Amino acid sequence: MAEVVSPVPGAGRREPGEVGRARGPPVADPGVALSPQGEIIEGCRLPVLRRNQDNEDEWPLAEILSVKDISGRKLFYVHYIDFNKRLDEWVTHERLDLKKIQFPKKEAKTPTKNGLPGSRPGSPEREVKRKVEVVSPATPVPSETAPASVFPQNGAARRAVAAQPGRKRKSNCLGTDEDSQDSSDGIPSAPRMTGSLVSDRSHDDIVTRMKNIECIELGRHRLKPWYFSPYPQELTTLPVLYLCEFCLKYGRSLKCLQRHLTKCDLRHPPGNEIYRKGTISFFEIDGRKNKSYSQNLCLLAKCFLDHKTLYYDTDPFLFYVMTEYDCKGFHIVGYFSKEKESTEDYNVACILTLPPYQRRGYGKLLIEFSYELSKVEGKTGTPEKPLSDLGLLSYRSYWSQTILEILMGLKSESGERPQITINEISEITSIKKEDVISTLQYLNLINYYKGQYILTLSEDIVDGHERAMLKRLLRIDSKCLHFTPKDWSKRGKW
Repeated sequence: MAEVVSPVPGAGRREPGEVGRARGPPVADPGVALSPQGEIIEGCRLPVLRRNQDNEDEWPLAEILSVKDISGRKLFYVHYIDFNKRLDEWVTHERLDLKKIQFPKKEAKTPTKNGLPGSRPGSPEREVKRKVEVVSPATPVPSETAPASVFPQNGAARRAVAAQPGRKRKSNCLGTDEDSQDSSDGIPSAPRMTGSLVSDRSHDDIVTRMKNIECIELGRHRLKPWYFSPYPQELTTLPVLYLCEFCLKYGRSLKCLQRHLTKCDLRHPPGNEIYRKGTISFFEIDGRKNKSYSQNLCLLAKCFLDHKTLYYDTDPFLFYVMTEYDCKGFHIVGYFSKEKESTEDYNVACILTLPPYQRRGYGKLLIEFSYELSKVEGKTGTPEKPLSDLGLLSYRSYWSQTILEILMGLKSESGERPQITINEISEITSIKKEDVISTLQYLNLINYYKGQYILTLSEDIVDGHERAMLKRLLRIDSKCLHFTPKDWSKRGKW
């Protein structure tokens, strides 16, 4: 979500060989029977050999989710504990360390959580964390209308961040593991069942936990999916799934795709082109008028978004697709969706940059465009929760750069320090007030001094911001945007 970067292991990565103690019976060698049937069973945990991002061998602890037999050879689908699900994979018997296997505990009934059947039980570690007393914030939350003085500070910036009221700060505030899915500290995110992102995981069964598509060919790119996507089951056994890059229709073979291309007259996403600058264009697509394209887009996006649950009910949503133009047409780079009517001020429901265009600034461009639309609408907006780990990183970076840009552009009057309120920052940027406050606290800029809130900009913060802005070459030009907001409340059923 947001600016998608190359997969990286989650927080808490173990060093090679550090796998913890085995709780199950010791296994002397692979020839020893591992279960009453003499097989490794689902639910077992054991070290599995893998290559890390430094191309070194390591043995992280993994759980076996499924076992299959192909031509007499067994394959095991494993999930690496404390790693993101996108790293799950099929492995052979040779990569398993059977000497440290942990067997699943037998339970009389299907485990439940919070009374929801079929959901997985919470781990003991998480239950303990929930009971930990929340530490009071070191810095009070500022008033939205009270002005705060802005002045530079000599010396290095402090790295510690004040805890938010009502929330326990996680050790990894960047959210690079799967459990850090909150959009920003200090904003309570209750489960929401009507949008395209749902935090309730009761639907998360053994089928949806496993990747089902091996490879996707989209135009000149081949993509390896990260997560499960509900494509028709007969397509999940194919080595490659072929997609038309303009209408996103899927086919079984290259011949099917070639036959389709002779009939497909699209060279850009359906809908209205509302922005064009250079080779970058944005198209606005109504989920009701272009239902087939919207559904195909959701199926493709689900391959790279773990928390997305909207596939077919696209009527209440608008889709904004970013494309890159060349002589062959407008090629999809990424997209975001938003509800036509949002009671929670959400200006983004799902957001994704496709893997071939990662780490090139397109993610921040999508985020910036979503806030540009909010400015035209005269509203403040915020992304729908929960964000993915990579989406959280991109939003934090965008909020930080945008707010620092405002603060550094303030000019003092009559020799006094410049003053600005939270509301003024929110109105200028269209970033919701809660996100402004959490970002200022995340950057550790807010200080309370003699009854007044002071925003302190250290040299490190200023230098880091200037370096980051030099690398940010792609920006939205508001003069190139041709967008008229619609009042969907007066349009009946959209």
